[in-house]
Amino acid sequence: MGVITNPRGKVLIAKRHRHRHQGGLWEFPGGKVEQGERVLDALRRELKEELDITVEAAAPLIKISHSYPDRNVLLDVWRIDRFHGEAFGREGQAIAWVGGGRLKKYAFPEANRPIIAAARLPEFYAILDDEKGDIRMLQNNLHHILEHRIRLVQIRAKRLPAKQYDALASDVCRAAARHSVTILLNAEPEQIVRAGAAGVHLTGRRLMQLKKKPLDERYWVAASCHTLQEMKQAERLGLDFVVLSPVMPTATHPEATPLEWNAFEALVAQVNIPVYALGGLALSDVRRAREAGAQGIAGIRAFT
Repeated sequence: MGVITNPRGKVLIAKRHRHRHQGGLWEFPGGKVEQGERVLDALRRELKEELDITVEAAAPLIKISHSYPDRNVLLDVWRIDRFHGEAFGREGQAIAWVGGGRLKKYAFPEANRPIIAAARLPEFYAILDDEKGDIRMLQNNLHHILEHRIRLVQIRAKRLPAKQYDALASDVCRAAARHSVTILLNAEPEQIVRAGAAGVHLTGRRLMQLKKKPLDERYWVAASCHTLQEMKQAERLGLDFVVLSPVMPTATHPEATPLEWNAFEALVAQVNIPVYALGGLALSDVRRAREAGAQGIAGIRAFT
């Protein structure tokens, strides 16, 4: 299955024929892997047959294992950023190029829900932290992040007094809007609405206390996770993505035992939700993270 993006950032979706499983719903194009066929080769073949495009560059995005009442499906999803040809429905299916923010307005099979989130998320997630309680340093780090075109940022800043945090959050949200950057606050949900942020990032403790997803579908809801139990809770609540840490030894939490890549990959494979890798990583680790099933890299020092 392919998440195909054009130069304007729109994503291609296709409508399933009525006679097919989940017929009448929209989907990300692709099809079945034939015996002895590699996944990427199958995707290239299917997209040529369905849309008359030739894949030039693709990378793993997310794997989804889902059970319907009548069958189980495994969706191996790739992001297609470069292709040749002009897509059209060769099999008579309707297609549409849709902005990421509008994907939720279309009716997809249930298994596609995490793919919609993954299609909208970038590969880097910067965390703006106040390790020294210095608001000027926070502002300088934010400027650095915005100048380097990081599109998803969490404001943690737990050492700041409440009034300073609220003022900083409001200032950050206004600045981010000018740069088309999505801001999540590591705060109480009501603070997100007050500051004009795009969503909330929950602590692991707060996550495990919840009975339902906070905020409505207009907002992003993410969480920090360290265990499979926390990741499963995030999946049950329908959160948009999680951050799993620590992958490698980190100066922020030197006492924590790192997962390392094999354990990280094993945990990611057990949930249907986009996962960012965090802890002791550099931006250059993004390829390794994607190979392990991650959406990408999250970090503090890596971005500042």
